[in-house]
Amino acid sequence: MKLHREGYLIIIISLLLLSGIQLGNYLVYVWAGWLWLFIILTIGVLVMSFLIIQFFRIPNRKCEFEENSIVCPADGKVVAIEEIKENEYFQDRRIQISIFMSPLNVHANYNPISGIVKYVKYHPGRFLVAWHPKSSVDNERTTIVTEHKNGKELMYRQIAGAVARRICYYVHRTQKVKAGEEFGFIKFGSRVDIILPLGSTVNVRIGDKVKSRLTKLGDIS
Repeated sequence: MKLHREGYLIIIISLLLLSGIQLGNYLVYVWAGWLWLFIILTIGVLVMSFLIIQFFRIPNRKCEFEENSIVCPADGKVVAIEEIKENEYFQDRRIQISIFMSPLNVHANYNPISGIVKYVKYHPGRFLVAWHPKSSVDNERTTIVTEHKNGKELMYRQIAGAVARRICYYVHRTQKVKAGEEFGFIKFGSRVDIILPLGSTVNVRIGDKVKSRLTKLGDIS
């Protein structure tokens, strides 16, 4: 396991602040002798340190799938599988799989298929809770479309939630990408939508807990 580069500065600043709190906690204990307060605050500092560090963790995972497999781009829980009218790029009916990422999930995002990036657009927006039905079109988000070698195109969106306030993405139009390679990161609670062509095989169900680079969502064919 390693830490994501997006977390380096946040982790350093947070640990410095928490160290300051712990120092003050110790001085109060020495001065007032309140052992119960010292223990409670120490536990709080340790828990906060753990949560901040674990949020930016990147576990070691091997991504080994068939050529037409759609690799899960994010850790989380499948909260929706539905047919939608996609109005931003395709202007037709598609299948949407939505994955909710809690603050406890790994928040790096990975390319679901290999191919050529055909479309990238950042949308400023609101910060509704990530599981809200309108978050896909109203929240701050990034939309990416990749064309597979078989000619089919797959859309995926990073969507900010009520807590997430920064979406990071690292791909650009015409870039050649590989399934399982990192394309972005979302800081704190959020959601990722994968929009598939009608007729695509879907291997997950609502309520499933999925893992990036390990879970196969389906096939693009």
